[in-house]
Amino acid sequence: MGNEKKQLATDQLETLTLEQQQELLEKYDSESNTRRLMGIMKWVVFFGLLAFSLFQLYTAIFGQFTAYIQRTIHLGFGLTFIFLLFPARKKGSKTKIAFYDYILAILSAISGLYWTLNYERLVTSLGQINQLDFIVGLIVILLVLEGARRAVGLPIAIIAVLFLLYAFFGRNMPDFISHRGQSLESIVNLMYFSTDGILGTPISVSATYIFAFLLFGAFLVKTGVGQYFNDLAVSVAGKLTGGPAKVAIFSSALQGTISGSSVANVVTSGSYTIPMMKKLGYKKEFAGAVEAAASTGGQLMPPIMGAAAFLMVEFIGRGVTYWDIAKAALIPAILYFAGIWIMTHFEAKRLGLRGLRDDEMPNRKEVFKKLYLLIPIILIIVLMVSGTPVIHAALYGIVACIIVGVINREVKFGPKEFVEALVDGARTALGVVAATACAGIIVGVVVKTGLGLSLANTLVDLAGGNILLTLVFVMIASLVLGMGAPTTANYVITSTIAAPAIITLLAPDVSQALIPVTVLLSAHFFVFYFGIIADITPPVALAAFAASGISGGDPIKTGVNSAKLAIAAFIIPYIIVLSPELLMIDVTILQVVWVLITAILGMIAIGAGVIGFWYRKINWIERIIVIVSGLAMIYPERVSDISGLVVFGLMFVLQIISKDKGNKPTTPEESPAN
Repeated sequence: MGNEKKQLATDQLETLTLEQQQELLEKYDSESNTRRLMGIMKWVVFFGLLAFSLFQLYTAIFGQFTAYIQRTIHLGFGLTFIFLLFPARKKGSKTKIAFYDYILAILSAISGLYWTLNYERLVTSLGQINQLDFIVGLIVILLVLEGARRAVGLPIAIIAVLFLLYAFFGRNMPDFISHRGQSLESIVNLMYFSTDGILGTPISVSATYIFAFLLFGAFLVKTGVGQYFNDLAVSVAGKLTGGPAKVAIFSSALQGTISGSSVANVVTSGSYTIPMMKKLGYKKEFAGAVEAAASTGGQLMPPIMGAAAFLMVEFIGRGVTYWDIAKAALIPAILYFAGIWIMTHFEAKRLGLRGLRDDEMPNRKEVFKKLYLLIPIILIIVLMVSGTPVIHAALYGIVACIIVGVINREVKFGPKEFVEALVDGARTALGVVAATACAGIIVGVVVKTGLGLSLANTLVDLAGGNILLTLVFVMIASLVLGMGAPTTANYVITSTIAAPAIITLLAPDVSQALIPVTVLLSAHFFVFYFGIIADITPPVALAAFAASGISGGDPIKTGVNSAKLAIAAFIIPYIIVLSPELLMIDVTILQVVWVLITAILGMIAIGAGVIGFWYRKINWIERIIVIVSGLAMIYPERVSDISGLVVFGLMFVLQIISKDKGNKPTTPEESPAN
């Protein structure tokens, strides 16, 4: 027992310190690469961020200003503090603000007030702008591009610049995407003096729902919920076969309710779970892959879905409610995490790995006594499902967090922590402000030039009208467009550029108002899934790379293993488009139960085939057979379900009969999954 306790203490030393976690975040997550200011500027920024949150809270409680004023003030706040907090270069000074950043911050503040100071003239000008308007609008575009580059990353800024160039040089483009071209003045007018560009739907959602939920997340962290997720996950799953891997899955699914970043999920929960997995016997690439795949799945998990759920409501329209989105996302999310859980289970069984010992477990009784910490999350879900306006649900959730924080004696929660939560929420929102503003540039160009329809027709023609081939092309486009983009921008870009191809194919020659909701939802979910899993798909697999920074494994191998574990995310979107029953639209409860049961059995079969182990090792022929039967069961059609179940049953019986043959546990090095 003494040796075991010594070993446990050693393992605890292997977990990352807060400083190491911050280094990893800064390396792989642009939103975390901020200055640590000292002196008077520290307090200027602190109180400025506090003012940002108080402005947002005021408008959430007492009603928003007009669209232009609400959105430009929100944008002005965001850009001002991006230039004060984010250095121009990753290796730039983290303690001093460069002189040019002061200038950019001042310009950002002025641009944020420009609409407020000139509101009456601008709204009565009928779209006509003067020379000063043009200069201010041009400066705002440049500020948004630079702010997005710093706070979000270079890829989204490059994409936005390419779209602006496309808008200007439309006449010189290839025939299939050419247009008459836009003058510089019309581009500036579109981007800053209309609600179709930078001030469009994405930043509107950022200035309302998203900010409110980021504040909610900041208050949750202050109440100690983040650490409680890990304790609860260990209590529930720690003693199961291969326990630490299942802890990572469970914890990351919970973290996804408050985090909008796959990388942040990896670093937060992975610094705790990955060392546990390595100790138990998982190879480091596999341990990192489990955490990366699970953390990325947090963005697919209702109710928040990395804030994409709120954007979907606005983008799809047609009377689709938040509840429709959350309900539609539920079965796909369950299957995603079930797939990872199943494969880690089979991997643990194949390697003969154990669960955690009693001395490695937290006190379950004490952990379950603190289930009240989840009350704010449960309250928000209940309120939104019952039809309470989303922003009001977030406000009630914040109040619940404050009450829980006061009750929880293990954390200090008073006026100081209240103010810090407001500041932390505003700081977290900066990247979202930049991402949604930059995404607005892309949306504006697409709407103005008709590029979405042109690309849609091109992809459909290239695929010869074949639905599977079209979906493959859209998948590739979504994976490329999603690389390195945060969840909100990721969804905006993929839904604007890639989703129209699916809609065009499934509902040709149908006006927007008559397109079936099932078609819209399936198309948007398809591109959303593939845009998100770009975070674990090599070569730009940021979540997998962050996980490898913790595990010490090879980044590319970690990414490959992540993609294998997340195989459900590569299958489910196709099933959604081909048969939307998975979205629970126009189906009975019995149909939902049937779909869920057959789909989970399908994931068991696919997991066994991918890992190469069920009740015993299975050869390549058996692996192919069980994978095919799994696909048949996931596809929600009666004939495919029954045929898949028959094959599944036969293979199951064969496994039981021969389970004692050749099932000697292998070492991690012998693992085909590694």
